[in-house]
Amino acid sequence: MIFIIPMLVAFAISYFTTPLARQFAIKVGAVDVPKDNRRVHTKPIPRMGGLAIYLAFTLVMFLFSDIESQKLLGIFLGSSLLVVMGMIDDIKPLRASLKLVIQFVAAMILIKFGFRIEFLTDFFSQSGYINFDILSTPITVIWIIGITNTINLVDGLDGLATGIATIAAFTLAYVAYINGSYEVTVLTLILAGSSLGFLPHNFNPASIFMGDTGAYFLGFILAAISIEGTLKGTTALTVVIPVLALGLPIFDTSFAIVRRAVTKKPLFEADKGHVHHRLLALGYDQKGAVLIMYLISALMGATAISILNHAMVQVTVLSAIVVLMIAIPIYRSLGINEK
Repeated sequence: MIFIIPMLVAFAISYFTTPLARQFAIKVGAVDVPKDNRRVHTKPIPRMGGLAIYLAFTLVMFLFSDIESQKLLGIFLGSSLLVVMGMIDDIKPLRASLKLVIQFVAAMILIKFGFRIEFLTDFFSQSGYINFDILSTPITVIWIIGITNTINLVDGLDGLATGIATIAAFTLAYVAYINGSYEVTVLTLILAGSSLGFLPHNFNPASIFMGDTGAYFLGFILAAISIEGTLKGTTALTVVIPVLALGLPIFDTSFAIVRRAVTKKPLFEADKGHVHHRLLALGYDQKGAVLIMYLISALMGATAISILNHAMVQVTVLSAIVVLMIAIPIYRSLGINEK
């Protein structure tokens, strides 16, 4: 019950405060009006729904989390900064450079309060690890900013980012539980409950979007949790597990960076080359595309858990399925675009 109750309370708070967040978004003008063919919705929809996720997570975190108060304060300060930035961005878009600076400050706040990637297992040695020393800070900053932005970049269809973040949270919660990190397990399940409470309002047809308010918040918290729950370990799995748990948004972001570099487009310029756009190009509707993305994300999470349990046959099969489910839509959509 120490795991279930916090998650249910977070779910309830998020679910019942989302309509209030919707009213607030309309009042302050945080409404997504489709202005180009990249948008898949055809009518104005309020954003800033991430405010409900943030409120639910923060309240329940302080009520139920057993993580040391210093780290809770770091999570609160860093995430609050990003939520304020996201709220402003949802009303009037901010420059990408300014958002990057604010994300850097938020990452430094986490580091100041004890979140740090300090070492990596030495794969070429039977024992021991590589200590990052002075590189610890930049590596931690890159990880936090990178994961913070992956959720935002994958947020292109109703319920997509919310569901993927929830699946990643459940995966990281299981890993933390198996490793005996029960405080991190509770915190991660609180995040999962907060996201699930918002999902009924956000799934197609969505009545509200999480906006940058929610996307940056979810990415930031997942980055913090992955550092505290898995990256502090001393095994070779410390990097593999969180990368697979967050595998789909990480892949989609990496693919977008390569794609925009090849086509010589600005890194932060939106396009229709994401995996979910390619599924839509193949004829899937929003629900179908989102459910396929959920399945891919869940399979990646299952792969991470299989690696943790040393079930290598399952890892091989699951990995093959994931590769095919991602590669086939990309390949087929390229053919459609050429025609």
